[in-house]
This record gives sequence, C-alpha cells and structure tokens, in this order.
Amino acid sequence: MKSSRLIQVLLLLQSRGRMTADELASELEVSPRTIYRDIDALSAAGIPIYADRGPTGGYQLIDGYRTRLTGLTSSEAQSLFLAGLPGPAEELGLKEFAAAAQLKLLAALPTELRSRAEQIRQRFHLDTPTWFRGDEPTEHLATIADAVWEQRRVRMTYQRWGNQTVQREVDPYGLVLKAGTWYFVGSGRTYRVSRVLALQALDEGFERPADFDLARFWSEWSEQFEARMYGERITVRMTRAGLDKSQYLLSGHQARVIRQLAPEPGQEFGFPTESTRHAVADLLKFGADAEVIAPNELRHEIIATIKAMQDVYNDAKLPAWFR
Repeated sequence: MKSSRLIQVLLLLQSRGRMTADELASELEVSPRTIYRDIDALSAAGIPIYADRGPTGGYQLIDGYRTRLTGLTSSEAQSLFLAGLPGPAEELGLKEFAAAAQLKLLAALPTELRSRAEQIRQRFHLDTPTWFRGDEPTEHLATIADAVWEQRRVRMTYQRWGNQTVQREVDPYGLVLKAGTWYFVGSGRTYRVSRVLALQALDEGFERPADFDLARFWSEWSEQFEARMYGERITVRMTRAGLDKSQYLLSGHQARVIRQLAPEPGQEFGFPTESTRHAVADLLKFGADAEVIAPNELRHEIIATIKAMQDVYNDAKLPAWFR
C-alpha cells in the first residue's frame, strides 16, 4: 500500500541518511518514478526532505528531524525473532514484515547504536540448513503457523516413516526449526512439516496448556528421540586416529556418547547405533582404525563386506586402462 511505502521511504532516509531515487527504488522494489511521486507526497505532507543534485546527490531529511512512526505492527513483532533468518521468515510468509521490523528498529536507534547495528548485520550471518541438504517442501508451514498463533485445531493427512499415511486432528502448540528442517509440536507429539500431505485449519479452537514450555519440551523430546534412535550398543575398539575421526564421521549423538565415554585407544567400549545395517555403514568409514569385537554376526558381516569390496577391486576385474 502507498501509505506503508511512504513510511518506509521516511524510515529509510532517517536510518541511512542520504539515498538516491534509484537506491530507494531498489530497496522497496518499485520504479524510480514511483519514488519521485512518494517524495513529492511526503514533502506536501510537511516532511522536511531536500534533494542534492549531482553525482553524489540524493534525498535527505533535514538534520535533526526524526519521525515517531516507529511502532511495530503485530505481524512485524511476530517476525522479530526471525530478523536474522531471511530464509525461515520467507517460508513463514513473514519476509516483508521482518524487513519492515528491522527498518523500524534501526530508525528508532540513536545514531551511534544504529551504526553498531549495521556493523553487526554486515559481520554476522546465520545459515540454518545443514550441508548437502536439499530444500524440503513446506507448503503447509504458513497455515500451521497461523493455527499456532490463533490456537486453532488442524486436521491433516500425515506420512509416517515407512510411507504409512494417517489422518490426525492436532492442537498445534508451537513450531521448531532444527538444522533447516521445520517441525511442529501438537498435543504432546512432534511432526515433521515436510511430511504433512494435506492440512486444514478448523474453526474449533483449543486451550494451550498453561505450563507448556516449548523450549523445554523440545530439549527433552530431542534427548529421548536420540536415545531411542541409537538404542543399540555394539562392542568396538578404535585407534587414536579412529577416536579423533569419530567426532566428525558420526552423528552428533554418537560423537557425544563417545566423548562422554572417553575410551583410550585400543579400549573396548559400547558404540551407539540404530541397527546392524547402520553399524556396518558407520564403521566402514573408519577403515582399519575401528574393529568390531561383538556381536560376532556383525563382525562376520563386515568381513564379508570387505571381501566383496576386494573382489570388486581385484586386478583381474579392473578395466585395462586402470591396470
């Protein structure tokens, strides 16, 4: 809307000083001609804006002028905790509000603090997704977020592990962004947003438990989830190099368990794993720096895998160009 854009032009000039029409147009994603009209409208409303011509010219407020139009809308206030996270803000449909909230905050700061805030923004950047992970579908994220704010029950079609589809009605208590993946907590359970196949916000509301703390719930749930996932133990021993490599070759939970156990090189210890199949893949990463002691079935499976690999790389089977 024009009124909102006029306020943004005013706040940009207040927070950044002199700006050209092209700079303002680029910031607000409009044409320079639109900016010319906006400047005329602000001047007609009594805002003390003057223009300097020439290569270093631009629009500027008279020194000392400050507007009091720095109040935040509810949507902008909701977006404040995402001010440094443009990706998640966009997924939630709050990108525009987050940008406006940042601008209003900068405009409200004294000059010296405004400069400091700009330095921080230019020197620190938070990239939440993990390496080598493609984007997950989050088409229902904004609807879930609205249901969380408005405390409205949702009906959804959800794909569980193993591609099993279930129908659920859930009271959504909160949203969590973990390593670039969105989850929502509903009625004491946790759901992955990308596995929501269909979703409808119902007219029916719900009462959020007064003692429910999202951060505490997520912390406790995460610990229990990891403990369940890596519930099996196998007996292994590692060289010093293997113990060192475990901190970046394994999952965070596995690495943390090994740090807590603090085994010495050659000492047997309980290695956490999801299953025998996962253990084979995990331990082959270490080469000769890890040895399975028990169970014998896993030891034999690793030996068989190594022999099969040896057959693949046997000289007689290599192409002529590789010999």
